[in-house]
Amino acid sequence: MPVLASKVDGCVSLGQGIPSFATPPFILEAVIDALRTDEAIGKYSLQPGMPRLKEAIADRLRNAKGIQADPESELFVSCGAMEAIAATLSTVVERGDEVLLPSPNYSSHIEQILFAEGVPVFVPLIEEEGWKLDIDGFKNKLTSRTKAIVLCNPMNPTGAVFSKDELLALAEIAVSRGLFIIADEAYDFLVYDDLPYFSLASIPELRDRLIACFSFSKMYCMTGWRIGYMVASPRVIDQVLKVHDAFAICAPTISQYAAYAALRATNGRDGEGDRFIKTLVKELSARRDVACARLDMLSHLFHYERPRGAYYVFPRIVPEGVGDMDLALRLLYEARVITIPGSGFGPTGEGHVRLSFGAAPEDLNRAFDRIEEWAQKFM
Repeated sequence: MPVLASKVDGCVSLGQGIPSFATPPFILEAVIDALRTDEAIGKYSLQPGMPRLKEAIADRLRNAKGIQADPESELFVSCGAMEAIAATLSTVVERGDEVLLPSPNYSSHIEQILFAEGVPVFVPLIEEEGWKLDIDGFKNKLTSRTKAIVLCNPMNPTGAVFSKDELLALAEIAVSRGLFIIADEAYDFLVYDDLPYFSLASIPELRDRLIACFSFSKMYCMTGWRIGYMVASPRVIDQVLKVHDAFAICAPTISQYAAYAALRATNGRDGEGDRFIKTLVKELSARRDVACARLDMLSHLFHYERPRGAYYVFPRIVPEGVGDMDLALRLLYEARVITIPGSGFGPTGEGHVRLSFGAAPEDLNRAFDRIEEWAQKFM
């Protein structure tokens, strides 16, 4: 959809998941200083990542989440969470292996499973209960070929945040059947309404079965820097690093410097990074409220479940006979608003569109103004 939109003048985007905020100055200034003084910034780093960055990541996991990870053997720095997930699936999945994942689900996870020659097996979420996990649905989809479960939490595209009870039940399935869980926790910080966030990485019984992938992209508005990290058991890390070496050798060194600067500024109390994250969450929460209020005014067109995390809402199209691709194309060409058709997120996504409220407030309101005007004329 963004490629099609590039050929339409004057579009406003509720499509791609890119927040309107810039990378904060405390990161940029540290990188600029390193560019002037440290020639290592332009060279390869060690394959698993810069040692001081890995130590800083381990400190954050311990202090912020209570997660113990040996920086030498249980984590590596990747080209964003996306590369970590793709490398993991290419490592643990063999041709014909089945991978369970919720539906709807982030579309790139589906593509990564197919790239690894695995078979995606979709388990519909319970939409009317806020896109809740269907634990019995996961159990019913298990076969002798099931190898892993992929889970994004908070969820892209629905904005759901899964509860501790849901995740413990999913972990029990994985442990009892010897499955891997590959967790995409790129939005782990972005939870609204003081909702408690529970990480799969905090479940001791999953220690040898969990591959947890994290990102700097969303927390520090560094989507273009392509930097993230993965936490797993030493035996998994050893094998995934072989794929990482084949794909990338190492994460971009300049981006590793940026990530280190981000963590140095984030002490869990009142560092520059802490203040930035707090402001970011507060602003995105306000934008979530705006998006929901505007959707309430479009109840003849959309029905939605209020998102509790990330910066997406995934409304169902109300008028019968209107497909999600057709609606997204009409909104693009007739209203000049970019949305993402839901069918790309798995079979349960059909009949929905994904809207991102990461856009600047003026763009967010402009987009909904255009949708309202369009709906009055064409619906």
